[in-house]
Amino acid sequence: MEKQICLVRDKKPAASPCRCGHCKRLAPEYESAATRLKGIVPLVKVDCTANSNTCNKYGVSGYPTLKIFRNGEESGTYDGPRTADGIVSHLKKQAGPASVPLSSESFEKFISEKDAAVVGFFKELFGDAHSEYMKAASNLRDHYRFGHTSDEGLIKKYESDGEGIFLFRPLHLANKFEDNSVRYTEEKITTGKIKKFLQENIFGLCPHMTEDNKELIQGKDLLVAYYDVDYEKNPKGSNYWRNRVMKVARSFLDAGHKLNFAVASRKTFGHELSEFGLDGSTGDVPVVAIRTAKGEKFAMQEEFSRDGKALERFLQDYFDGNLKRYLKSEPIPESNDGPVKVVVAENFDEIVNTEGKDVLIEFYAPWCGHCKNLEPKYKELGEKLNKDPNIVIAKMDATANDVPSPYEVKGFPTIYFAPAGSKQTPKKYEGGREVSDFVSYLKREATYPPILQEDEKPKKKKKAPKEDL
Repeated sequence: MEKQICLVRDKKPAASPCRCGHCKRLAPEYESAATRLKGIVPLVKVDCTANSNTCNKYGVSGYPTLKIFRNGEESGTYDGPRTADGIVSHLKKQAGPASVPLSSESFEKFISEKDAAVVGFFKELFGDAHSEYMKAASNLRDHYRFGHTSDEGLIKKYESDGEGIFLFRPLHLANKFEDNSVRYTEEKITTGKIKKFLQENIFGLCPHMTEDNKELIQGKDLLVAYYDVDYEKNPKGSNYWRNRVMKVARSFLDAGHKLNFAVASRKTFGHELSEFGLDGSTGDVPVVAIRTAKGEKFAMQEEFSRDGKALERFLQDYFDGNLKRYLKSEPIPESNDGPVKVVVAENFDEIVNTEGKDVLIEFYAPWCGHCKNLEPKYKELGEKLNKDPNIVIAKMDATANDVPSPYEVKGFPTIYFAPAGSKQTPKKYEGGREVSDFVSYLKREATYPPILQEDEKPKKKKKAPKEDL
């Protein structure tokens, strides 16, 4: 089945604000993916400045946009990693059948590839179990590689009952702390149960986190050891430190503690290290940090030791609740008497989470043009409400301070309203950005009617009385 992924790239003049760096960064990755996928999946690109009708037809409004076509019909937008590895991995799963039929000759090659493999063993094809497995493969093919076989020798070796499912983890990540393959143990084969089985087992005890799989690994309580991970050039060295992490992880997990573990390249994820106040640019040993699902951060200050004792102490302190969480914060302002209160991570609770006050807070970036345009209007709003004891107008540089949960900042400026008594459920402000828009919003949402300082109107001069003639 032929499948195409199309890159729609902006080619407007350099002076145009739409001449984006994203297109330039994607171009070499896309070319590399096209070379690697030659003969498997064709990749094409369209210049929207010369083919505006085509781009408008498929709803292209930003650049670059990547769309997937199957048999000449659009089947969706590609939202995966903008890297050659990400594109190749995704399209290999999409090209051809959802589950690859395997013989005894092709089986070993299939389970030896870079990504994990799921294999169904069926003595009889087209039965209920096989049918459900194929349905699951079709639904989950975006994230996993599926294969199936009815080869008697393979069934005898792996699945003596005649039908079953195995997950084979990547061979380059094989280790002595866990099995390299995991058997599906549910009595019934269903799409939902297969998905749950894969989510729980696909990465194993300590996966290699990359740009391509990070979204599936992050978002839960996670410890990451950052070092010079490179399974292409130095697999032995990469596994040397990973095995030391896994040994300690295994002991804590066996003791009933709950935490997820991963290793990652300090070069690829250098930006994350800066978020923990760590310098990962030099040194041979890993640096370690924990980020919880709630966004709390803990950094290991002691140097990672080859015997794993430093990591053991760090984890024990974490589970005992003895670690101080790391906050990226600017210094608390010595004076904070202006109409707009300056919030940093260290005084966030004191200003924003004060239960008795309503707070309107702007999260901004110093380089953001929209933020600069808003600044005088936001200051005027603060001046109008400066004498209201119940409402605080505040701002926070979200590039220099950690933004606490449940606030989400994905663009600038982002504005939230934190009502008195409801600090855990702030409301995202979606209204206009004129002073009058903010005032109208606060009149509607504030716990108490806002006390506004009206602009002083110039007094009218009294007319001099007319003299009698």
